[in-house]
Amino acid sequence: MKSKSKLAKKRRRFVILMLLPSIIFPLIFTYYPMVRGSMMAFQNYNLMNLKNVQWIGLDNFKNLLKPSIANSFPLTVMNTVKWVVISLFFQFTIGFAMALLLKKKFKGSNIYQGLIFFPWAVSGFIIGIMWRWMYNGTSGVFNDILVNKLHILSQPVGWLADKHIALYACIIANIWYGIPYFTIMITAALRGVSEDLYGAASVDGANALQKFIHITVPSIKSVLLLTVLLRVIWIFNFPDLIYSLTQGGPAGSSNIITSYMMQLVQSLDYGMASAVGVLCILFLVVFAGIYLAVTKYTEEN
Repeated sequence: MKSKSKLAKKRRRFVILMLLPSIIFPLIFTYYPMVRGSMMAFQNYNLMNLKNVQWIGLDNFKNLLKPSIANSFPLTVMNTVKWVVISLFFQFTIGFAMALLLKKKFKGSNIYQGLIFFPWAVSGFIIGIMWRWMYNGTSGVFNDILVNKLHILSQPVGWLADKHIALYACIIANIWYGIPYFTIMITAALRGVSEDLYGAASVDGANALQKFIHITVPSIKSVLLLTVLLRVIWIFNFPDLIYSLTQGGPAGSSNIITSYMMQLVQSLDYGMASAVGVLCILFLVVFAGIYLAVTKYTEEN
């Protein structure tokens, strides 16, 4: 009996020892920075003046609402809404259409699939560099095609230098980047729908649109709801592309909340940056809660 109890103790110790890294590392590298960063949001925490770190309450949040010459937080919020809504709409619709094409195998489908999934394997910064070259005002691909080849434009356009179109240029690049996500997820879901359902619907005289509305969409509804929620969160938290394309310019016209936060970090104003980060977390938590309640995802799942 004693030998069995000693063996059991050794096993428990071994299990605890193996679990320690999975507990300690998240505490050190995830939860502690989260708590510490949340505290900074209520402090005057600037690395250029560490001797004057003070608890200032909600002053950082109040300062965000004060428009400045270079940037305006309300404008940044509106840019974020455009960035998320427009990107999500086109990523979802185009990705869904491509998934329908990939549902059944056809000649060359593997090549087609690889071409579609390629952007998802590339980092955001590399994609930003690539699209920045294509958007170049003098030697970019788009200007060359539209001005020299098709003669649609009379002169080159500064896609990333014009404050009226810089954000939309970034959105186009983001749409291209995000389409594979929906294509991958929806294709996997579509291949799980039983063909017997479509066969029975054909016997009843249903056309392609009726099959899509009454069989395809209901069968993959839970997947669609979850992928949309995750993609909203990822697009919201994806400043890489904007930062590598425009760095939020010109004059803050293409900034979203997270790219604005990166600028605050670079300016060493950790207090303001943390305040923006806290607002981002609160917004996403509230949005996720409302989204799950409205779509009744848990019941559907």
